[in-house]
Amino acid sequence: MTVLLDASVERTLDTLIARLEASHRGARVEAWLFEDEAERRAAERRLAAAGVAATLRSAYKPLVHVFLEEVERTGLTRVCVRYPVRPEAAPQRFLLEAYPLHALLDGVELTFVAGGADLSYTVTLGYADGRSVERRVFAPNVVRTDHVGKQVLHPCGWLRVTPVGMELPVIDEPVETEFETIFHRAVDAVCRHPWGREEPYFEALEIAVTIPGIERPLPYFDECMSTREALHEDLYFSLLEFFQRHSGRPLGDRGLQPGQIVPEVRAGAAPRLRVAIRPFDGRGEHPEPAVPLETAGTPLSFRQIEDELAALGGEPFEARSREGRAVRGTHVAGSDPGVVITAGQHANETTGVVGALRAARRLRAEPNAHFALIPLENPDGYALHRHLRRDNPRHMHHAARYTALGDDLEYREKEPLFERAARLEALRRTGATLHINLHGYPAHEWTRPLSGYLPRGFELWSIPKGFFLIMRHHPGLGAQARDFIVRLTGRLAQDERLVAYNRAQLATYRVHAGEVPFAVYNDIPCLIAENERQIFPFTLITEHPDETVYGDAFHLGHEAQMNTVLAAVELHMAGAMAA
Repeated sequence: MTVLLDASVERTLDTLIARLEASHRGARVEAWLFEDEAERRAAERRLAAAGVAATLRSAYKPLVHVFLEEVERTGLTRVCVRYPVRPEAAPQRFLLEAYPLHALLDGVELTFVAGGADLSYTVTLGYADGRSVERRVFAPNVVRTDHVGKQVLHPCGWLRVTPVGMELPVIDEPVETEFETIFHRAVDAVCRHPWGREEPYFEALEIAVTIPGIERPLPYFDECMSTREALHEDLYFSLLEFFQRHSGRPLGDRGLQPGQIVPEVRAGAAPRLRVAIRPFDGRGEHPEPAVPLETAGTPLSFRQIEDELAALGGEPFEARSREGRAVRGTHVAGSDPGVVITAGQHANETTGVVGALRAARRLRAEPNAHFALIPLENPDGYALHRHLRRDNPRHMHHAARYTALGDDLEYREKEPLFERAARLEALRRTGATLHINLHGYPAHEWTRPLSGYLPRGFELWSIPKGFFLIMRHHPGLGAQARDFIVRLTGRLAQDERLVAYNRAQLATYRVHAGEVPFAVYNDIPCLIAENERQIFPFTLITEHPDETVYGDAFHLGHEAQMNTVLAAVELHMAGAMAA
């Protein structure tokens, strides 16, 4: 193991209390920190005992926190929010940052209006008794140049101090918190290291963080405000972007193979950071009991996936992952048109694994079924996801999205092919014209607060919009693809629970992000696009909000995944996808 950095970091809340107690007795104080409500309230009481009248607010999603913590909601009938629009940020940045206010204020008339460049929301509250209350909600942000030379506007800590007897503050300035310090020091340590030019640059690059922060579930589906999750996401994608630039590739290049980047962000009162290069260590191999496949409420263990696959029979085939794990598949030969079914390409998207196996059980009972199934294409990422879920079970964990090489296996074109070889073998065995590729995406808001807030390159995925489909097709096949999607969504819309789920999520999406940027058929958003890079003439991709859900939400996901496979195969057999 090579340690690039190992350091303690001062907790901003502690240093702020000491500073205010020592120098600002009698003052009125407002501060914005990346701390949960309980810690902020405890600090306010301590400062009050020292003669400091302090109000400590959240620097992360301040508008949502103000509604949860300060706004009188009894009798509230209407809300108008004028949100900031800044040249350094996407026009809808602060509108999206207000998510999911629409859902939290159920039954309240909510209006958003674009405002000016001032870093404050102007909120007008209307009550049933005729009262109208206006207040400003400060959104502390600073502009800086990030790790790839882009100018970004990002949330920050802030301090205002108004001495006794004065109207205006004598201190009104940003304060760098441990949340920001840890991010900047981690990225700087990696950027300064003398990396070579040959990929991969390491087996695993581990960023171990202990930090206080916010972990607040919200009463809307699986929504949660988490600064620790946000830090994981910012560290992972920022370092991936650094290595994209280091390699000479464009930002967002999914073929880069830096190695496995592993941010592990744990809760703790004493902030600490360690950045180290380490070898693979087989994490995520702990045993777990099998669960009933049809009603599974959790992701499956490796052993259960293998057992379920073996029970299907057929002709087995396999490839090997970068870490040496088996990528197993089976080919069930028959007279029907061939289909390839895969799941787990992005290993933190887990409902597809169950949905694929459930669908294959049913297809196996058909006398002429012809399909190849690979239920888990990325076992190395799946092992990392299992490991990361032990500390933070509901986080999205995008560090487990790609392979241990650090790439998206679909974009791998050079030897050694490792995991991708299994998909190519499935195509060779079946001659399939249709690939059903089961995916998922975040079940709650995805943010990168210290890199501009919205997830760069993945802005479309920032908030959930229900279950939806993507159809990619070769040139000249657009009419067949659209007809197939319309017929497929018609069948899926027979599931009333799925339709209700989609309608609710789409309603909130439209308030905070605008119209869905593609067609909606039968209450299911769909994107149909020509794509010559795909190795199949037709590739149907499912997207369910499953990062990371359990129980009924998990079951809804794999039920939709299974039903999509079965309906798509039936339409395919009827000749709907003839190329």
